[in-house]
Amino acid sequence: MAEQKLLVKREGDFHYPIYFEKDFSFLSQAVAAEGLQDRKVCIVTDSHVEPLYYTAVETELKKVSSCVFSFVFEAGEPNKNLDTVQQLYKTLIEHEMDRKGLLVALGGGVVGDLTGFGAATYLRGIDFIQVPTTLLAQVDSSVGGKTGVDFQQYKNMVGAFHQPRLVYMNMVSLRSLPAKEFACGMGEILKTGLICDGDFFRFVCSSQSAIEQMDIDVLSRMIRRCCEIKAGVVERDPKEQGERALLNLGHTVGHAVEKLKDFQLLHGQCVGVGLIAAAFLSMKRGLLTEQEYEEIRRGCQAFDLPLSVDSLNAEDVLAATKKDKKMEAGHIKFILMDGIGKSFIDKTVTDQELLQAIREILI
Repeated sequence: MAEQKLLVKREGDFHYPIYFEKDFSFLSQAVAAEGLQDRKVCIVTDSHVEPLYYTAVETELKKVSSCVFSFVFEAGEPNKNLDTVQQLYKTLIEHEMDRKGLLVALGGGVVGDLTGFGAATYLRGIDFIQVPTTLLAQVDSSVGGKTGVDFQQYKNMVGAFHQPRLVYMNMVSLRSLPAKEFACGMGEILKTGLICDGDFFRFVCSSQSAIEQMDIDVLSRMIRRCCEIKAGVVERDPKEQGERALLNLGHTVGHAVEKLKDFQLLHGQCVGVGLIAAAFLSMKRGLLTEQEYEEIRRGCQAFDLPLSVDSLNAEDVLAATKKDKKMEAGHIKFILMDGIGKSFIDKTVTDQELLQAIREILI
């Protein structure tokens, strides 16, 4: 059996496992353990991940399925759209995939979001599993059941809640990540600590050297803690009616920047500058000390996250936040920090406050 496994509660008494492994050799057993063997399997991946890991994953899945095929699309956020989903549907129909079929999301957040949405909507919903290969996907998008695609540059505007049957993480796959992609995952990790665990935030910052050297034990501990935190929030609020909105710390400004930069900056980088904006606003309200604000800036900087962005207008960024899908009755649900490791939802942030925070991250 696997050395490490975390159970995430789904609807009712149903749980799904998250596996933390050092290769793909346990994948077939994990699939069988969830009763997902003897089904048609479609591995959904992108052009970056396919040459790296497809063969290893296919080899494992063929141990539990007599029909394994693939859908590979061009890597990148611009392809996370309904056109790609339609191509996926076409592939599934051509292979006569029925409701007992299984989709396998092999890749980063774009692959996981698109595969999950495809699974949620094909034949009114079929099973899927997540095999995230990026740090960002392992700590964020692969856990929690949020799926979706972008629509005309509006990020994740079309989507559904659809929980995976299992999540399988191969820690060693992180060693193939470009430095910028790894830094993106660190943005979400720092965010997770800032939300509700100051000790974890400081553990991550103090472990910078081991993390950068890809110490698998430290990485496993860090990723597992992120999953524990997110899983706990998702279990209590599976469809973002309340507490789950805390996971959006840094995302209101971050998503606006991401859209206005036409996705030239990666998601985790935009979350990083969004964290700085949220921390600045929290400091201006007297919720964070200046020392805590600087500590957050140092943490982001230590993991090569940008502290600012260029070539943007503050009013344009503000206008973009108004189109955020997390708006509620015309008010932004902004996440503020009351000290490091304690965040809360606030609907009273004014345009002037937000403009001041946005100007803090523009150069």
